[in-house]
Amino acid sequence: MPAPRRSKVKKNRSRGVSVQAARQLLLDLPNVGEGRSYGLPSFLLNGRFLARFRDEDTVLVLQLATISEREVLMELDPGAFFFTEHYRNYPAVLVRLAEVAAPLLADVVRESWRHVRALPPGRPRKLAKRSGKGGERKAGVRRRLTSA
Repeated sequence: MPAPRRSKVKKNRSRGVSVQAARQLLLDLPNVGEGRSYGLPSFLLNGRFLARFRDEDTVLVLQLATISEREVLMELDPGAFFFTEHYRNYPAVLVRLAEVAAPLLADVVRESWRHVRALPPGRPRKLAKRSGKGGERKAGVRRRLTSA
């Protein structure tokens, strides 16, 4: 019995996006900067949450327009896109950076950016400082707690 023929066309199953590449993808979009959302380092567009890393930077949380979009993405690539109970009723998707194809991530990030760009500007937020000390945040929390 002859061996099965292998296709000469090599399938490009290249998967995985580095944290640095995902970060650069977000920061290359117009009006996106690093800031804080709910006290966590995030990527903001006009003061609104767009994305953030979690799980030791292995996962990207990305805001979507609808929960239905998340369902489509999870059907398209369940290895890369998922959600947790925390995000069940929130239009966001979690992306496993090691599993997502770079072109797909770029498309999803651009679509998310278009959605957030169309929203009214968010409340003013300070851009994240590069020092990483967090002292200002703690002082702000102390002020709020002691002024109550």
